[in-house]
Amino acid sequence: MAIAKRPGTLVLLRHGESTWNLENLFTGWTDVPLSERGVQEAIEAGRLMREAGLRPAVVHESLLLRAIQTTQRALAEMEMAWVPVKRTWRLNERHYGALQGLNKQQTAEKYGEDKVKLWRRSYDVRPPDLDEGDPRHPSHDARYAALPPELLPSAECLRDVVERMLPYWFDAIVPDLLLHPCVLVSAHGNSLRALVMHLDGLSDEEVVELNIPTGVPRVYELDGDLKPRSWRYLGDPEEVARRAKAVKEQASGKA
Repeated sequence: MAIAKRPGTLVLLRHGESTWNLENLFTGWTDVPLSERGVQEAIEAGRLMREAGLRPAVVHESLLLRAIQTTQRALAEMEMAWVPVKRTWRLNERHYGALQGLNKQQTAEKYGEDKVKLWRRSYDVRPPDLDEGDPRHPSHDARYAALPPELLPSAECLRDVVERMLPYWFDAIVPDLLLHPCVLVSAHGNSLRALVMHLDGLSDEEVVELNIPTGVPRVYELDGDLKPRSWRYLGDPEEVARRAKAVKEQASGKA
């Protein structure tokens, strides 16, 4: 029996500023909390969603603390802390391999801005691998213990993120969109870029230049085929632009 399709609202929320964002370090799968500013960004995101009349019936988020804290702060501000949350490694940030924990500006000075941008923002070039014996490798993290070893990355490019994210989109998020009028995805710059690439049909070149600001809800209105009818950012356009610029400067190592 065919499932009746229905339009819906999809809200994408990049986590607020983390402590390593503040220190301009490559983070990836490293689990760090929100900074004080990041906490305020998450609360502000909740206020914006509440004032826009958005009431997500379910949340999909990554396994990383900064996304989890963003969800919790935003939902609390909306007085909706009870909303069910589904967590998955498939929405994790891109794994930056051996770059994780390094200062972005110093790395750009050492290898050159073009090389670092290629590692950070190209579609199909991975940064140097993190050795599997390194304690930072996800094989040593209890939250990934049930995953087959071949699924655990030592480094990822954006194409890798797209390939691991899309099965979750089709198998988990889409079914919820067919059931509920509003779904929230709380994740990271690269996992959300991968999703936007799919939704908006961006090319490899276009997605490289996409800068998703921290803590700003990106709201899609989807048609019955789950194709975007429109999208918008909530909040003051100047503040949205400022945060997007900050993301761009981090990508170049200038932040």
